[in-house]
Amino acid sequence: MKKIEINIPDAVDEKTFKMEIAAFLFEKEVLSSGQAAKMVGISRREFLEDVGKYGVSIFGETWEDLEKLMNG
Repeated sequence: MKKIEINIPDAVDEKTFKMEIAAFLFEKEVLSSGQAAKMVGISRREFLEDVGKYGVSIFGETWEDLEKLMNG
């Protein structure tokens, strides 16, 4: 596994920043949910429970897809 170091301003919440990146990489299928959780430093369950807050579906559907299904 590769390691990178990123400097972020003190005002940026580190966990939120990591979740944003992990959610993006999970959505793009670069990382599995377990890998994304490890990157953030949380359990896989916690990642799966929280990733929806970042606009990512764990079911592989976009919010637009789900809205189309709901609205017929």
